[in-house]
Order: sequence, then structure tokens, then C-alpha cells
Amino acid sequence: MVYSRRNLDWLCERGILLLVAGMLVFAPLAFGAVDTWAWLVVQAAAAAVCVLWTARLWLKSGFRLLWPPLAWVVLAFMLYALVRYFTADIEYVARSEFLQVVVFGFLFLAALNNLRGQEEISFVAAALIAAGTFSACYAVAQMTHHSNQVWNQISPYIGRASGTFISANNLSCLLALLLPLTLAYLLVGKVNVVTRILLGYAALAMLAGLAVTFSRGGYLAAAAGIVLLLVILLGHGNHRGKAALLLLILFAGGGFLASHYLSKTVGYMRRVQSPEGGMEVIDGSAASRLEIWQAATKMWWEHPWFGVGPAHFDYRFREYRPENLQGRPDRVHNDYLNLLADWGAVGGIMVFAGIGVFIYWLRQTWPHVRREENDFGTGQSNRFAFFLGGICALAALAVHSAMDFNLHIPANALAGVILLALVASNARYATERFWFRPGRGVKVCASALLGGAAIYLGWQTMRLGTEAHALAQAEATAQFSPERVAALEKAFASEPKNFTTAYEIGECLRTQCQDSGDDRAGEKALTWFATARRLNPHDAFACLRTGMCLDLLGRTAESEPLYAQAELRDPNGYYLVSCIGWHYVQTGDFAAAREWFTRSLALDYHDNHIARSYLAICEARLAAQAAGK
Repeated sequence: MVYSRRNLDWLCERGILLLVAGMLVFAPLAFGAVDTWAWLVVQAAAAAVCVLWTARLWLKSGFRLLWPPLAWVVLAFMLYALVRYFTADIEYVARSEFLQVVVFGFLFLAALNNLRGQEEISFVAAALIAAGTFSACYAVAQMTHHSNQVWNQISPYIGRASGTFISANNLSCLLALLLPLTLAYLLVGKVNVVTRILLGYAALAMLAGLAVTFSRGGYLAAAAGIVLLLVILLGHGNHRGKAALLLLILFAGGGFLASHYLSKTVGYMRRVQSPEGGMEVIDGSAASRLEIWQAATKMWWEHPWFGVGPAHFDYRFREYRPENLQGRPDRVHNDYLNLLADWGAVGGIMVFAGIGVFIYWLRQTWPHVRREENDFGTGQSNRFAFFLGGICALAALAVHSAMDFNLHIPANALAGVILLALVASNARYATERFWFRPGRGVKVCASALLGGAAIYLGWQTMRLGTEAHALAQAEATAQFSPERVAALEKAFASEPKNFTTAYEIGECLRTQCQDSGDDRAGEKALTWFATARRLNPHDAFACLRTGMCLDLLGRTAESEPLYAQAELRDPNGYYLVSCIGWHYVQTGDFAAAREWFTRSLALDYHDNHIARSYLAICEARLAAQAAGK
């Protein structure tokens, strides 16, 4: 069968639509796509979108590009991300963040130019609402069965439902984002009765799913998005009555549920009535978000223009951590501060400029989109429903981002990016200035850019996939065994920039040296720790383990500078401080060791068994020395 160019273009357009919708459904159901394997699926799909868009540039006669001002901001940030990737201290981490910027940037531009039709937009909205409804129902089932199992994994959030995510907070963000969109279609969408009933069921399911997450940030974000939606509709004569009634029901129903149900559940009492109030638990240590924000602010002030590097916050955090925060926060728990800490004022200016441009063109577009809604006697319009619901959904995401790091959860970031692109595409109704027909030269440049992105994403997917497979094989072997070392070396061969793999190999060999006295394993461990320090110059533990390995080999004079470097990189880490105490035990300086163990216990007393045990030994040895024994 011979296909015409028009048919091939239609197939490419439908392929882009199915790929985008598939990603929007797959990512939330695959633990939020935070695992490497799930992200690689999204990355591969994004590469396929780039290929199909390239084909459309040449297949569609009279193809026009839509390029509003926001597209320039997105392109500028992608170029800035490329520069920061090449200048970052930790290549492997910066590359992972750069890949996410590339994926979301090209998906934004692809959605802007290929999913403009009302049919495509409605299909995308339906995919999002379906995924959110399923995850919400899964969360309700978890709560009714008192289960924290998510597919084949276990969520650490006991007493809180997380749906198809591992974190309940991540689910709450997705539901807070989708509730305004669902309600907008329910109230003002031009849909049939059956669809309206399904939308009502979806909204109720999402409200129930949000309730059982016990996420205060999720509650606040959802309330912000829904109230904004209903307040806007109060100004529309066709929808004022429905909006006022729903607003009253939500306030009354929310108060009733909070007083008669939520306040009596274990999860709610743990979250709201904890003795530390707004404190969060990170790796067993209670620490407030405020302390993390203060550390991030200090980090930004010391690197004001360009930040510490893409996704570098977690790896630089130990230098800035307060004494009573011993866990790894992973992110800042505030996307705006995280942006400034990682990307600096330059990145922040770009993003906030983009927000300003988006809001400005919303105001310019609003009368043109609302006109269609006013043209119908009933006031029902799918275009207006999506535009209004998308705005309120993005507002909910913006509120939640001030309390968590959902823009670094691929499923939630992907939903936000696609909604942003489709809402921004409505600028075409306000003006024709952003349309242009690309000439042959522009097509060649665009094809080179899209083709290069597709090749790069495909290559990185294969490379990281091979590494992930080897790391999974390593996890299946005995801890610190020669078999694990062999599997880790295979992983490092496929990805020689991963400092964590080099560190793990060194740790296996150091443990073998410690257990068996094999000096050859110790010498090999030193080589791998040196590699880890080179790939991540901010890693305190690579310095620490090098010093410990030198102590095991009897080279204690060489180990002293390594312990000093480790302490400089993590001055308030209780475990590292206790290991420095261990070093002084090896040298026989029990008085110095006692000081380090005492400080370690001051940093963390409850879970610090190493320092407590060694401190008793030091006290006994010092007492014996004082007695002349």
C-alpha cells in the first residue's frame, strides 16, 4: 500500500499524540518514573517524538511553526543547561539533570507545535485524568487494606497512601494538579451526559485519594487550584450558580471530613499532632524543611550567579548541613530554592522571566478564549474548559512546588510541562505574530537539532540501560563479595563517570582487606577510591574510606590528611565523625578518640551504636592508663 505525504504526516502526528499520552499515563503508574528503568522509557519515547516531529517538518506541505515568547525562554534555558553541564564539578550528576532538561524542553516544543487541535488536547486531558483517577483509586484501596505496598515495592510512608507513587507527597501533587482540570471539564466542558458522570466520579476519586495521602502541601495546593477555578467561574453568569454551590459543598464537606474522619486517623495524627509540629523525618532524624531551606539559601549566597551545579545540591549539602539534621534530603523541598541553589541567579532569572511572560500572554489570550465560551447559550466549551483548568492546575503545581520538589519527579514535571505547552499554544488566538513558515534553511537547522537530540537521547538510553542492568545484577550478589565486585566493574565499564559505582567497588575491596587481611585488595581499593574522588571532588566518604584503608594497610601517617579532607566536606555528619574517632583508636590515641566519639554522640545519640561502643572502650583504656595498667 502506497501512502501519500499527507497520510504519512497524519501518521506522524498521531504517533506524537500517542507517545505523549502514553508517557503521561505510564510515568505516574511506574512509581512516578523516578526509577532509572522507568525514566529511560520516558527518555526513549521523547527521542521518538523528536524523530516524528522531524519527519513532519518535511512531510507536511505549508507546515507552520508556532513560536511564542515562552518558547525562546525554554530554548535559552536548554542552552544554559548545556553550558552548566560542561562546567559542572560532577559530570555524571550534571548529565542526568541535563538529560531531563533536554527531554522536557523538546517535549514542550513538540506539544506546542503538534498537539494544538482541540481533539488532541482533549485526548491528552483524558489521558491525564484517567491516570490520576487510577492512582487515586489505588491509594484508597491501600488505605482500606492498611497496606503500603506499591506494585512490587514497599513504600516507607506507613499510615499514608501513596497510590502508584512511592511517596505520598508526590501523589498529592499530581492529584492537586489534576483536580482543577477535571472540575473545569465537569463544570464548563461541552461533553455528553455519560462523560460528565465519569468526570464527576473521577473528581470524587481524586478527592478521596488526596485525602488519604495526608499531605498538608497537597491539601493546600489543591485548595488553591480549586478555589481559583471557582472564583473565576463566579464572575461568569453561565456558571456562577454552579461555582457558588460547589464552593459551599467543598468548604462544608472539607470541614466535616477533617473533624469527623481525618482527625481520627493515625496518619493524620502523626502528621499534624506530632510533637515537632511541622518537622519532617529524613532518614530517621527529625529535621524541619526550614533548616533545609536555610542550608540551600547559604549555598546559593556562596555561589550566587551560577549555583553549585545541576542536581548538585544533595552532593554539596553535607558541607552546609546543620548539626541536628543527619539525613540526606535529596532535594531542597522547595523547587524555587532548589533552582537557585543548583542553577544560580542566571537560571532563576530565566525561569521567573518565563513565568512572567506566560502570565502576560495569559492576560492577552484570555478574552479570545473566553469569547468562544460566551458564544454558546449554555456557556459550555471544551477549549475554555481546558484553558481554565490548565491555568488552575499550573497554579496548584506552583503552590506545591514551594513546599516540595515535585518538578524533579518526572511524572509530575511531565504533566506540568505538557499542560504549560498546551495552555501557552492558545496565544495563537490572540495574535498571528508567532506563526511563521520555516524555509529550507530553518528546516535543515531544526532537523539537525531534533535529529541530534534523538540520537543523543537514544545513545544515553542504551548506555544508562546497560549500566542499570549491571547494577541490578550486582544487587543480586552477596554484599562485599568478589562476585559483586565483578558486576560493579562491568557497570563501571559501561558508565565510567559514575563515582558511586567506583566508590562501591572500593568499599567492597576495603571490606575484604579488613576481614581477610588481604593487602592486595586494600591497594586496589585505594585506586577505586581515588577514582571516586576524581569523579566527585565533593564526596566526603571517598576521602574517609581512603583514610580507613590506609590505616588498615598500616600507613597511618598518610591517612591523616584524608580524614581532614573528609571532615571539611561533612563537618557535622555523626557517622563520619565517629569514623575519625575510629582512626585515633587505630593509632592508640584514646584521648583524641574520646573527643571525636563524644562529638558524634552529641550530633546523634539514639542511633549511634558505633560511637557509644567505642566511647566505652576509650573510657576503659584511659582509666587503665591512669591506673598505670
